[in-house]
Amino acid sequence: MVNRHRGEIEARLDGRSYRLCLTLGALADLEHAFGDEDLLALAERFQKGRISARDAIRIIAAGLRGGGHPVDEEAVARMRAEGGAAGFVEIVVRLLEATFGGPPDACHEPERPPMGSESAVQAPKAPMAAVPQPQSHEAEQ
Repeated sequence: MVNRHRGEIEARLDGRSYRLCLTLGALADLEHAFGDEDLLALAERFQKGRISARDAIRIIAAGLRGGGHPVDEEAVARMRAEGGAAGFVEIVVRLLEATFGGPPDACHEPERPPMGSESAVQAPKAPMAAVPQPQSHEAEQ
């Protein structure tokens, strides 16, 4: 069972359930990987709302290691998530929200976009939130 108050989330990768947590050590690893000098710089990076596939791999790998799973980035790059790329984005968003905080309703698991829908990452409107938000785009009628 995950503890949201400790910044933990649960995610399914390769059909298996994992606990992820960005511990202080995991955050230090991300600071180093991204070349950021401190936690504020790291949070500002994520607040910009743009996350590459490489970023997602690094964040998920750090979260898995923080959750007690000895995994490297190469192993994460080979994993599959429900919903494909959108599923990975959702995991990253939930993990960053659990770590840095998010909108007032962030204590609830977000709804997943329907399978096959397009998803994009967009910066949140909350002033101090440091995580991107996935949104599905439907054709305008």
